[in-house]
Amino acid sequence: MNQLDTRELAYFVAVAETLHFSQAAERLGITQPPLSRAIAHLERRVGVPLLERTTRQVTLTAAGEVFLTECRTILAAMDTAVRKARKAAAQRVTIAARPGSGPGVLPALLAAAAGGADGVHADVVFTYDELGALQDGTADIALMCQTVATPGLELMELGPEEPVVLLPAGHPLSDRPFLTLAEVEALAGYEAQLPNEPLDTMVDRVALGRLVVVLGESVRDRLGGSVRAVPVHGYPATQLVLAWLPGARPAASRLTATAHAVLAGRTPGPSALAEL
Repeated sequence: MNQLDTRELAYFVAVAETLHFSQAAERLGITQPPLSRAIAHLERRVGVPLLERTTRQVTLTAAGEVFLTECRTILAAMDTAVRKARKAAAQRVTIAARPGSGPGVLPALLAAAAGGADGVHADVVFTYDELGALQDGTADIALMCQTVATPGLELMELGPEEPVVLLPAGHPLSDRPFLTLAEVEALAGYEAQLPNEPLDTMVDRVALGRLVVVLGESVRDRLGGSVRAVPVHGYPATQLVLAWLPGARPAASRLTATAHAVLAGRTPGPSALAEL
């Protein structure tokens, strides 16, 4: 079989998702006759029918269902490849970070990258799926809190993040030197999983007495006077890390060198960039 054209795959996906040749043609910005010819040509090249056509409807065959799934995967991979290539040419690094993760480290890292001699421009995307952002190319490197080993990632440890529970300033337990994990879990409003919302929203909800969450101690700088952070004993140990996929492009590696310089308390220069 000759190599398939990505244009043909995109045409098939449009028809398979609309199950209507006219609607698919409109979506693609072409007329229906060349679309019909392209799909017929694709089926001949694949060697099996992908669509069942009648005068009233279009449906996918069993082979068409499988082919649709694979086409989506291929086209998504092509988009990722283009995105990564463009970012590599621009020497930009995108950092994925969870809201509230390392609020003290992230600004220092961005400032050091901007002021360094490496020519790396760093952007930030906030997400609750840091690993997914690395895998689909949205981000090059992730700032994340790690409680267990994550296979398939290379890591640079930035330091421990001691857990603290956020409580309203007037809460009866807000002045305690620490709380046990059992005490935290018994509190009204406690959510073991962080809500999928910005840090400022979480802090506002805590201040109103509608939420209790555990975050890393570096969040203290973002709290203001209406919320208190109380250490939690017995909570799983957390390590703040930079994580990236093996074979990350040089700009991402240079950012980890910048992080070395930040941890050492000095402005990154050429010598720091040579560390990796």
